[in-house]
Amino acid sequence: MLNPVTIETQMMIRKPVQQVFDAFIHPEITSKFWFSSSTGKLEQGTTVEWTWEKYQVSSKVTVIKIIANELIQIQWGEPSSTVDFIFEPLTDDQTYLKIQNYNIALHGDELIAFIIDSTGGFTTVLDSLKAYLEHNLQLNLVQDKFPPF
Repeated sequence: MLNPVTIETQMMIRKPVQQVFDAFIHPEITSKFWFSSSTGKLEQGTTVEWTWEKYQVSSKVTVIKIIANELIQIQWGEPSSTVDFIFEPLTDDQTYLKIQNYNIALHGDELIAFIIDSTGGFTTVLDSLKAYLEHNLQLNLVQDKFPPF
């Protein structure tokens, strides 16, 4: 049974919406701020595998829906949950990005631990994305988040 919890993180990125959107679609860009590698770009109806080599972890990612420059919706993780990346242009050079994680089949202490992990993880992704797109800095925030260092 799914619970009604939605986890949300958000950040304004000082880049055009197309550039922010493409950063998640194309793994050669996403790997600069999030995962180490991917088996392919995000396309509606496909499944790719994202890998974090340092942590020896991979996740299957099924792309449910893509609306260019507006939405990327995926299903991923263990337990499986839905993640929406919502892109809102504020100006020609500013994008507000929201990440919502929901349809989580957990309750009690397991749900609380998931909320903490997901909120922290997606916040780190947004921080890393902002540094990369706005300042061309690869801060390795995801890579440096957990031991071993």
